[in-house]
Amino acid sequence: MQYAIFRTNWGYFAIAGVDGVLSRTCLPVANRQAAERELLKPLQPTREAMQLDDSFLPDLQERIAAYFEGENIDFSTDPAVSLDGLSPFDRKVLQTCRKITPGQTTTYGDLAVRIGHPGAARAVGSALARNPIPLIIPCHRVLRTDGNLGGFSAPGGITTKQNLLRHERAALPATA
Repeated sequence: MQYAIFRTNWGYFAIAGVDGVLSRTCLPVANRQAAERELLKPLQPTREAMQLDDSFLPDLQERIAAYFEGENIDFSTDPAVSLDGLSPFDRKVLQTCRKITPGQTTTYGDLAVRIGHPGAARAVGSALARNPIPLIIPCHRVLRTDGNLGGFSAPGGITTKQNLLRHERAALPATA
C-alpha cells in the first residue's frame, strides 16, 4: 500500500491506496505526524506493507488542495475507491453517500430509504462512522432528520463537519 501526506490550507491531508485506487483518507490535521498516525492507525501496518510515496495520486492531491482553497470540487466519480473489507450494507451506504453533490445534504433516514432499508437510519449512521475515505465519500453531508449535524468521527468531530458544510456552500457558484 502506498500513501502520501500533503499540505492543504486546512492542514495536512493523507491518502492511501493500492495501484492507483484510493482506500483511505485522513481529513486535515495540524502536522504530518498526526496525519500519518490517523491514516495508518486502523491499518496496523508492517513497515514492509506501507510505502510513503508523495507522488501517489498527484492529480487527486491537487484536487483536494484546490477543494480546501475554496474551489467547488466534486469527487463523486473520481478517483476510483476500494471499500474492500466492509460489509455489503456498509458498501451500499458509502457508495450511495458518495453521490451527494457538494452543497447538498440528506438525512440518515433518507439515505436508508435510498439504499432500500427504510427504518435503518441508525445502521446508516454506524456505517458512515466507519467511512475510511472521508471527503471523497462525503459523510459530512448527512444530517439528522431534525436538521442537527448528528455525529462525526473524523478528527475535529462536529466542528469539522460544520466547517466542511459551510466551506462547500461558500464554494458553490452563485445562481443568477
